[in-house]
Amino acid sequence: MKYFLLVLTFGVVFYASAQDLYLKRGKITDSIVVKDSLSESYALYVPTDFDTTKTWPIVVVFDLKGRAKRAVKVFREAAEKNGYLVAASNNISDTLSITQNILVTGRLLSSIAALLPVDKRRVYTAGFAGGGRFAGTVPTFVKEIRGVISCGAPVPNTALLNRRKPLHFIGIVGTSDFNYPEMLFVEKELNRKSFENQLLVFEGGEQWPPSELLVKALEIATLSSMAKKDVAENKVFVDDSYQQSLQMVNVAMGKQKQLLAYDWMQEMIEIYTPHRSIDSLLASAKTVRKGKGYRLQNRSKSNALFKESFLKDDFDYYLEEDIRTYNYNNLGWWTYQMEELEKYEKSTNVFTMQMGQRLKGYVNALVADNIDLIYAQSPVDLEALNFLWMLKTITAPKEYENYLKVISNSALIDDDGTALFYLEELLKAGYTDVDALYSLEHTAILRISPEYNALIEKYLKASRYEPIEE
Repeated sequence: MKYFLLVLTFGVVFYASAQDLYLKRGKITDSIVVKDSLSESYALYVPTDFDTTKTWPIVVVFDLKGRAKRAVKVFREAAEKNGYLVAASNNISDTLSITQNILVTGRLLSSIAALLPVDKRRVYTAGFAGGGRFAGTVPTFVKEIRGVISCGAPVPNTALLNRRKPLHFIGIVGTSDFNYPEMLFVEKELNRKSFENQLLVFEGGEQWPPSELLVKALEIATLSSMAKKDVAENKVFVDDSYQQSLQMVNVAMGKQKQLLAYDWMQEMIEIYTPHRSIDSLLASAKTVRKGKGYRLQNRSKSNALFKESFLKDDFDYYLEEDIRTYNYNNLGWWTYQMEELEKYEKSTNVFTMQMGQRLKGYVNALVADNIDLIYAQSPVDLEALNFLWMLKTITAPKEYENYLKVISNSALIDDDGTALFYLEELLKAGYTDVDALYSLEHTAILRISPEYNALIEKYLKASRYEPIEE
């Protein structure tokens, strides 16, 4: 027998004999060893009402920086309220190949299955951004996965989905996240392919969603399991979930956000149809759709998305050309574009404002992706990298590392004028780390120059070398 329960003072600790491991209910246990012969480990959360007499659903959360405890903590409240186990590996990494990460995932799942009574019909993956994309990739290789909860990331490739292998996709995304349009598109594709899916939307950017939406995501997963008869129907659970969802609709309507309310009603219709009567919900959705507020908001949103698609095409085209030709002269055009996006962000029209926020995120992600691509080449094209670092100082002026790289690279090729220009831009942007400025690679000669020290003295009052008087 793999599981032994020790009844202790408060009944909050149980003993898993597979590893001589004590786990606390309602607490996150970190650094659980996958296997004695491996250096891999993971974090695990078990809800306070956990016992070994029944099987439990599990969410495996992916953080591509291997921050397991942090990843589990995000889902802890949702797991506690819905009765789920949560696990995350410390060894998943964006520096590993997909194959290597899949192997880590397989070993993690095997370790947990040997340790705890997992319900194999209710195994889910989850993640945010890159972690969400990987979570959507795992079911292609690991047949036990039944659903994906992806925050801020669409299904990586809908063409790989297999109709004979049902997969429940729950997407969660902020309206200012640059992945929002793509997730809307993927929702339509999943509907067209008849895959079970929901898209939960909140007003926010590239971030983990509010905890109430993670709670709702696991509620939806449980309701889906009830509909499939994997777990017994629980009328109290269904009605409570329905009323909470209805309250979300009412809050949106109270804030005159008819479009958001209607979209959530549509998701509710899909979720609750197998469980209860939804006649009143259908009637309410029909009324909202006919209303002036909904029609105006829907038109404004469509116009913003249409304009956004054209601007993204422009950014794609010009960045590719600028990298290929090292077109430093076009940095002015990029400065103008960022100024235009700033104007969109300040618009009184919420959909235009969100478009501006999404496009800013898109441009920065586009530049970052191209930097990664160039680093992956051999030999590395330093001239192209230098252009992209310069561009990053325009698109993300508070990311100081890019200024430092331009200064260092310019000093390396004896282009002191460019190095000093970006030093001043860096200091204008609010940089204050004097030690870093005086230990920057390739600047040994430059940093003892009068010009370098004069700029540091001007902005920070902390130059280390006095100008040499002739």
